[in-house]
Amino acid sequence: MADAEIIPIGTRGQPGRGTGKRPSAAARGLAPKSGTPRKATPAKKPAEPASAKEAAPVEERPAAETPVIETPAPRDAPSDVPASPLVAPARTEERGTSPLAGIPVGDWLAAFQGASKELFGDQWEPQLARFLAFLRRRVTGDYTVDEYGFDAEVTERFFMAALRPVAQKWFRIEVRGVENIPTEGGALVVSNHSGTVPVDGLMTMVSIHDHTGRFLRPLGADLVFRLPVVGSVARKGGATLACSEDAERMLRGGELVGVWPEGFKGIGKPFSERYKLQRFGRGGFVSAALRTGVPIVPLSVVGAEEIYPLVGNIPSLARLLGVPYIPITPLFPLLGPLGLVPLPSKWLLEFGEPIRTDEYDDGAAEDPMLVFNVTDQVRETIQQTLYSLLMQRESVFR
Repeated sequence: MADAEIIPIGTRGQPGRGTGKRPSAAARGLAPKSGTPRKATPAKKPAEPASAKEAAPVEERPAAETPVIETPAPRDAPSDVPASPLVAPARTEERGTSPLAGIPVGDWLAAFQGASKELFGDQWEPQLARFLAFLRRRVTGDYTVDEYGFDAEVTERFFMAALRPVAQKWFRIEVRGVENIPTEGGALVVSNHSGTVPVDGLMTMVSIHDHTGRFLRPLGADLVFRLPVVGSVARKGGATLACSEDAERMLRGGELVGVWPEGFKGIGKPFSERYKLQRFGRGGFVSAALRTGVPIVPLSVVGAEEIYPLVGNIPSLARLLGVPYIPITPLFPLLGPLGLVPLPSKWLLEFGEPIRTDEYDDGAAEDPMLVFNVTDQVRETIQQTLYSLLMQRESVFR
């Protein structure tokens, strides 16, 4: 076998290869090109995630140490946060679990009781029960509204509750002669009108309800019921249109009816004419009282003239908007919406002795002279009481 030709490994079995004179094809494939590092192309390798491509190169370690493979930091993580180990930490919260699911039921009940006590006071349980019963009646429609649209429950729980702090804390209303209001049966309360905005009617309503427990049913002008929101709220609060038919039906039904005969002439008069009564119209309220035989209770209100001192008017704009007047006060429109806040004047309400109408003969309402005389009597009673209260009042705001 001495003369046998030796063929080196990797020469593909061809003579003359692997003798050292030139590299074989296999060697040439392994050798990198001059000046260019060779890229390793493994045969089969799963695709790496995008984050792996952006990771920093792994720090070289000595051969003696055991290498630790690190995972790259998330894209949105700050650069100063070190890379976490390959082994992911255990999850502290299962996927899909709400953070509120672990709150015990007892804690929920305690929080609910605390909120109820803050809202309704120490007697929160009966108050909350009444409130929930009110909501149930509203949802199911189990409540009563009379033929005029009056909702007594809403009026007492919401309207009166909203007006009461204004009457007690802001205007500090002092009521006199409340014993002159009948505890039952129909009666007609006749009052002076002032204040640029008819706040005096609202304050009279809440004052009568708090002192007698009765609801005052005001007679309002047709402008009130033409307004989109104000009209429906006025109906629910007990107001109705100022006409003889509705007034007589209410009085015969035993209602306490309120009327302000001065109308817009009273609330829109300038501040220089304060507490001077305007004309009481043609005495329609007296005719209604004579036909139904109910007493007339005169009411004098001092303090409402100063809440919005009227110093000017814009009649052209008022005609354009279809309203009686556009008031100008020392604060409005100079201060914008802040000028709509009423001044905290001190109020005095005094109810005079009732004027009986059941002693007149049938058909007395058709006698214009009698109607005029009774109207003038009511007007003079209110005017003289206003003068008396002004002398007793120490200051406008005290």
